[in-house]
Parts: sequence; structure tokens; C-alpha cells
Amino acid sequence: MRTTITLDKDILDSLLEETRAKSKASAVKIAIDAYLKKKRIEKIKFMKGKIEFDMTADEIRHYER
Repeated sequence: MRTTITLDKDILDSLLEETRAKSKASAVKIAIDAYLKKKRIEKIKFMKGKIEFDMTADEIRHYER
């Protein structure tokens, strides 16, 4: 999907340097993907201790579906 956004030149230059992406679009996609992954990890960490499992990790690993 095509979207037009305005970004600060210094921020975009830093992003291109950090990601070593070949295009601005690729650099922005990498940054968005990293941000979303970080948020998913935070949600999982937040659930720590709130879910009880009645199976061991080994049992879950070998559980037949």
C-alpha cells in the first residue's frame, strides 16, 4: 500500500545508516517491523505468571495435535 509521510531528514538519515537498507521504504519497513516485534515481546512478558500450564515444556513440545 502506498502512503505518503513526512519525516525529519536527520531521523531518516540515521535510520538509513542504522538499517543499511537500500531504500527509504525498506528502512521504514525494517523500523516498523522491529517496533511491532518489540511490542509483541512486551505483551508476552506482561503475561508472565498470569497463565498456568498443566503440562511441562517437554510435553508441550511433543504434544500430538
